[in-house]
Amino acid sequence: MEHIILLFFSFFTEAVILWQYASSLFTPSHSSKIRLALLSTLYAIMFLLSLLGQTGLNIISFFVINTAFLYALFKLKLLLALFHSAILTAIMGISELAVFGIMSRFFPHFLLEAGVGLVFYTVFSKIFFFAIIYLLIHLFKGKKANQEQYDHSELLLMLIPVSSVFIIFTFIAIGETSSFAAPVDFMVTICSVFLLMVNLLVFGINQYNQKKSQEFTDMQLLLQKESDSVEYYEMMLSQNENQSILIHDIKKHLQSIKLLNEQKASDKINAYIQQLMESSDLKETVKICDNEMLNAILCRYQRQCNDKHIVFHADIRSGTVQNIHQHDLTSLFCNLLDNAVESAENIPDSFIELTVQKKENSPFIIIIVINSCRSTPVYDHDGLPVSHKTGKDRHGFGIKSIKKVVKQYQGNLQMYYDNNSGTFHTIITLK
Repeated sequence: MEHIILLFFSFFTEAVILWQYASSLFTPSHSSKIRLALLSTLYAIMFLLSLLGQTGLNIISFFVINTAFLYALFKLKLLLALFHSAILTAIMGISELAVFGIMSRFFPHFLLEAGVGLVFYTVFSKIFFFAIIYLLIHLFKGKKANQEQYDHSELLLMLIPVSSVFIIFTFIAIGETSSFAAPVDFMVTICSVFLLMVNLLVFGINQYNQKKSQEFTDMQLLLQKESDSVEYYEMMLSQNENQSILIHDIKKHLQSIKLLNEQKASDKINAYIQQLMESSDLKETVKICDNEMLNAILCRYQRQCNDKHIVFHADIRSGTVQNIHQHDLTSLFCNLLDNAVESAENIPDSFIELTVQKKENSPFIIIIVINSCRSTPVYDHDGLPVSHKTGKDRHGFGIKSIKKVVKQYQGNLQMYYDNNSGTFHTIITLK
């Protein structure tokens, strides 16, 4: 029974180390739930095979199962998955042999103890394995050309497994010189197991904090982008106001031109007209809806669509968005149209249709976006599309921003792909 418990503990530790290794270095191709389920299944199979007591079979199964996990659940080619699986297998074997050699050389009597000695050997080898893998993770991270952020101060965390190895050495040395009393040997054994768990937990929390910190930074950048967009559209509104003032004053400008004409000052007339023509206040604006901020947003995306040869059509019913704050209008419609333009780009005869209308006899407004889309997107557990860009941890915040606005206005968000028409549909209901 004790042997089975130690085997289970060993495979659990190796599974956690593999998860840490793969998650730190590679881009996953499936969700965390799928990865965790497959990892548990694969290591359960490996645990059952280990009960046969065949060392060669254990090594082969470790190599094959790690390869299957890396290749199936991460964006890796088969040869690269085989390479990293071979590294993990070699380091695991070397760590166990090294620990066995050290204990045989310096603590032979302690190694022969059936209970405590075997536990210490298992914990010692796994801490040693974990320390080497963690160091290897940072070596590979440092060499990655596309690594945007790499903090060398994380190497200070190596002090934890190094200190753990020293503590294990101390326990073994004490056990070699003097045997532990009955309750003490159990307590020391449990301490060694807890020591390994603390190592794994500390590094797991560190990775989780890094991920959350990166998400927070990206969200702050997104909020800054939205703030800049609001300022941009407010500037456009100011320009429209200046244009209205200029049109109001056009009679005065004509009177001035008439006066210069009576003076036969053709050069001054030309200079005056040229100055008016070059004024930014005379640039053409388009009336798409009655909300000035949304109109400025739609004018911008209409120009983008014209440049990219995308047919853009908008039907915004009067008075539908007057209760939505300007920064929420910017967040919602800019992210919706950014995604639509990106999806419809480089597709022949592509189009984007935007409809905003009020639902009769209710306080709800309905926003519908239909755009051309080349292929069926991948959806997450909420039924929303997942970003196909590289570095998924750095993308997908547009959808999160849309969800935030929808939740704020007690609404509902639905997205789906129509295979028959090759179009992507977004339906939003806001209160």
